[in-house]
Amino acid sequence: MLTYLVIIVILALLFDFINGFHDTANAIATSISTRALSPRVAIIMAATLNFVGAMVSSKVAKTVGGSIANPAKIENGVEIVIAALLAAIIWNLLTWYLSIPSSSSHTLLGALAGAVIAGAGVHAVNWDGFTQIIIILLLSPLIAFGLGYLIMVLIKYIVIWSGNTSRSKLNRMFRTLQIISAGLLSYSHGGNDAQKAMGIIVFGLVAAGVQTDLDVPLWVKISAALAMGLGTSIGGWRIIKTVSGKIVKIEPINGFASDLTSSIVIQFSTFIGKPLSTTHVISSAIIGTGSVLRFHDVQWGTVGRMLITWIITIPISIILAFSIYFVLFRLIF
Repeated sequence: MLTYLVIIVILALLFDFINGFHDTANAIATSISTRALSPRVAIIMAATLNFVGAMVSSKVAKTVGGSIANPAKIENGVEIVIAALLAAIIWNLLTWYLSIPSSSSHTLLGALAGAVIAGAGVHAVNWDGFTQIIIILLLSPLIAFGLGYLIMVLIKYIVIWSGNTSRSKLNRMFRTLQIISAGLLSYSHGGNDAQKAMGIIVFGLVAAGVQTDLDVPLWVKISAALAMGLGTSIGGWRIIKTVSGKIVKIEPINGFASDLTSSIVIQFSTFIGKPLSTTHVISSAIIGTGSVLRFHDVQWGTVGRMLITWIITIPISIILAFSIYFVLFRLIF
């Protein structure tokens, strides 16, 4: 059992590390694209604030650790976590290699559900809790798109009303504002995304009988926050290129609006303790704000690829985790 717990911690921190460089684009792509920040400064800032954000709350971790299944009562709980983490890591690396901004949240939660089905049966899944999480995951990008569109329209009218329509002056002002908005988004990203790894570790600890509640130990918080911060420091250049240049042309004004929109949506979700996909939220915010400025310039082919990945990630993760559990713990061990 101790060996399995060590494996869980290692895999969870590896997932968090990969999540860091996989999702770095969420917080810094727009500020790099508009040259508000240099890539080096942007990544250092994102890594630092990801760490800080990850240390602040544990509501999302408790949701991940207890909403999909009850780790205290489930059979084969430790093995289930191992299979789920392996599936999530494989899908994250595959989509990173293909430069597709997929969701680490979708894959981890889908993988956990698939592994629970394989290890304990369909009845062991808390379908009410799982459905609530899926609803948030699916609705949040739509909310980000709509809110981003509205915020961009509001900013556009404020600029016109103020009479300050000089492009060079606007760019300088919004590049400065982007530094603030990118920092807020990095902090928000850490506060939601890093907690998923914390939650899955706690799930394993409770399943193994090491602890009886879903409270996140300090060592879990620190290690997960460090893993995400280190992953962020590596940078996710493949996905940064997709988010920053292959969706729509980003200018300082809609870059700031996108970051602000994403921060609002992520912070609210973290406040109510619900995990969401920061990847899809920021991508949707970029599409929403970009549509206001130049709707016909949005690269709808790229958007279509992202949408397909958005739809297929959860079912593929369920199948992948189910298969990994079956092979590892039914056929091999």
